[in-house]
Amino acid sequence: VQLQASGGGLVQAGGSLRLSCAASGRAFGDYVMGWFRQAPGKDRDFVAAINLRGTATAHSDSVKGRFAISRDNAKNTVNLQMISLKPEDTAVYYCAAGRLFYSGSSDYTSNSMIYWGQGTMVTVSS
Repeated sequence: VQLQASGGGLVQAGGSLRLSCAASGRAFGDYVMGWFRQAPGKDRDFVAAINLRGTATAHSDSVKGRFAISRDNAKNTVNLQMISLKPEDTAVYYCAAGRLFYSGSSDYTSNSMIYWGQGTMVTVSS
């Protein structure tokens, strides 16, 4: 699976952005999709994941209620709608594909995913 993320940019605190990830290659619907982020000088952290059919999601506590992951299997895309952005949301955001869905956000690590996109930068100014 090849993944291409887009939609990042510069936004003021309190603003919104919508990230998209387009997938090509193997059957998109066979993969759990997720978003991770990596701030400068920090580890890559889990943000959100969605199961194969889009009927279940998991979000990290830091973004719960502000971010929402969704997928469109007909279009081979996964999106991350982000509202009420904070400066601490500044990071490179990566979309990823894996095999297992966990309902608990703490179960996700970078090793949970198999394929990774190239990342898109989100900068939130205060």
